[in-house]
Amino acid sequence: MTVCDKDIRSILYNEYFQDFRNDPDTVIVDELELCLGEARIDIAVINGAIHGYEIKSERDTLKRLLAQRDVYNKVFDTVTIITSKNHIDKVLEIVPSWWGVIQVEKKSGKNFGLNFIRQAMPNKDVDPFALVQLLWRNEALNLLKKYGLQKGYLSKPRSEIWAKLAASLSLDKLRYEVREAIKGRKKWRDGRQ
Repeated sequence: MTVCDKDIRSILYNEYFQDFRNDPDTVIVDELELCLGEARIDIAVINGAIHGYEIKSERDTLKRLLAQRDVYNKVFDTVTIITSKNHIDKVLEIVPSWWGVIQVEKKSGKNFGLNFIRQAMPNKDVDPFALVQLLWRNEALNLLKKYGLQKGYLSKPRSEIWAKLAASLSLDKLRYEVREAIKGRKKWRDGRQ
C-alpha cells in the first residue's frame, strides 16, 4: 500500500499533534503561504515558535524541495520534513542539518508509523522581512501603531510597511508579534486544531 499525503496528515493530526489540539495557545494552519506565494508549507504549528512541517509522500517528487527549503529557511523557527522510505536518502542530502527528519513506515495492514531520524533544531538565520510577510496588512499597520512607527506609513503599500517593521524591531520582537498576530486570527481557529 502506497503512503500518500492524506495518510501522513492523518498520522500527524491524530498522533503527533495530539498535545496541540486543545491548547488555546496553539494554532495549526494547513497550506500556509510564504513570501508572497513563493512557497507553501504543508502544515504550520504556531505557539511559542513557528514550526513548519513539509510532507513528501511516496507519490511526491522532490523537484520543488530545493526552492521550498530556501523559503522555509527564511521564515520558520524549526522545520521538520516527513517523508517515505523512497525519498529519505535524497531528503537527507537536500535539507540542512537543523531540519528535523521523520520517515513514515508501514506497520501492519493499513497502519503507518513515524520513525524519528533527526530532531529539529532552532533556525539561526530567520529573515526578518520574510517573517513579517506572514502579517496581513491590517496586522502590520497595528504593529506599526503599537510601536509608534506609523507616521508616514498608514497609506503605504504593505511591502513598505513590512520593510519598516523588519528594520525597526528586533528579530525576537518580530517573532513574538508575528506569532501573536497569527494566533489571534479568529477564522483560523475553526480549522483542524
